[in-house]
Amino acid sequence: MRPSGSCGLPTASHALLMLLPLLVPLLGAPRGVSAGAGAPAELRVRVRLPNGQVTEESLQADSDNDSISLELHTPDGTLVSFIADFKKYVKIFRALILGELEKGQSQFQALCFVTRLHHNEIIPSEAMAKLRQKNPRAVRQAEEVRGLEHLHLDIAVNFSQGGLLSPHLHNVCAEAVDTIYTRQQDVKFWLEQGVDSSIFKTLHKDTEQALLPRCGQVKDRGMPCVCHYGLSLAWYPCMLKYCHSRDRLAPYKCGIRSCQKSYSFNFYMPQRQLCPWDEDP
Repeated sequence: MRPSGSCGLPTASHALLMLLPLLVPLLGAPRGVSAGAGAPAELRVRVRLPNGQVTEESLQADSDNDSISLELHTPDGTLVSFIADFKKYVKIFRALILGELEKGQSQFQALCFVTRLHHNEIIPSEAMAKLRQKNPRAVRQAEEVRGLEHLHLDIAVNFSQGGLLSPHLHNVCAEAVDTIYTRQQDVKFWLEQGVDSSIFKTLHKDTEQALLPRCGQVKDRGMPCVCHYGLSLAWYPCMLKYCHSRDRLAPYKCGIRSCQKSYSFNFYMPQRQLCPWDEDP
């Protein structure tokens, strides 16, 4: 089992890769965000991953619910999903990781990471809904590579009440009921917005977690440790472009700027065996 992104860990078996198209419908992969009055606008784009390989990415915009979704398969078979909920200031990352059955691993494992959505991180949903491409076969490469973001996740999200944080969480994280993580600083912001504190539970005190070894350094499969997972959004519209014209007094929207961004998540795991992709570098 191996994470996506730039970690360079072992790939899943060929047999499991063949099973993925059958698994995804059963696992409730978010084929975009929930539709409002009409179906979300979808855009399928061929994108180049950080390792040079090409995959297809699906982007959907739901302007009624003011949200955007992104979904892609990495070369090792991991299904990465991303939701931006503008109404609730929430980002949801989900990784559906295929296991290596020959190593005694489970068929798949899901992780969900929930963080605060800041202004101007991604273009508005109504702008995303209007995007079109002239050449669907063209391979897109991000114009801007944004810096790697390291996130220390020390809070668990209660799945049964997660809908109070974002209505998309129940759909996206349905297979990650016990592995939904967020950060103290983001929780503080959401509490200020009126979100109920009962949704969140502290996993470990900072001092205790700092003393735990990384899972890749632990041999005992039953020992607690700090798990690492990395993923990358290879291509997404991060900014609107504005042009000037002699015929117009004010600048006008004339395109988008695309970005690539990678994330490194560190979080508490009660047992080493629950983090099989994390290997000692």
